Amino acid sequence: MKLIPFIILALLSLPLRAEEAPDYTAPEPGSYTLPGIRPAPGGAVIDATGTARQLKDLTRGRVTVLSLIYSRCADPQACPHATGVLRSLHEQSTADPTLAGGLRLLSMSFDPEHDTPERMSAYSAIAGEFPQGCEWQFLTTASRSTLAPILADYGQAVSRKKDPASPMGPLNHSLRVFLIDESGTIRNIYSSGTLDPRLVMADIRTLLMEKRD
Repeated sequence: MKLIPFIILALLSLPLRAEEAPDYTAPEPGSYTLPGIRPAPGGAVIDATGTARQLKDLTRGRVTVLSLIYSRCADPQACPHATGVLRSLHEQSTADPTLAGGLRLLSMSFDPEHDTPERMSAYSAIAGEFPQGCEWQFLTTASRSTLAPILADYGQAVSRKKDPASPMGPLNHSLRVFLIDESGTIRNIYSSGTLDPRLVMADIRTLLMEKRD
């Protein structure tokens, strides 16, 4: 299968290897707590097979990392970076049965006119790199009117650029990635300045340790 530009960008934007990454030590999992922020909102979504789903059902039962993205984003500090971080989490889960069985990744588009289920299915090929990894689903919505309340509930700002031919993509947006516990409560919200896979993994393991306590 020919790699599509979005996947190439995601791979190029993968987090740096440990020897190349800026000095940073993530907190020890379980040495801190993550207070609940609010319940994770729901909404009608469509998965990569074209099946209608409820977002609320996909943010319960496992620790979930929800990344709001769109495929035409070419800003290396935005959607490609977020997808690269999720890919890193997915790869790490292959070596840890607790992660493989207790973690879920969701990549959800806020560009439904362009990011159809068929297109999201093409993106889901990235999850096939590590078939033993945790669940990773790629989602879209039926229409912008269906999407609007989801974006509002999650506080995700999206607007169209004056220049739709912008090389960085046609939409302005903030980067927001949500960490959601098994009960469906948001426990952390990452932005471009805090979306580091080492921190996200420490947070995931902290929530998984809560289940064992």
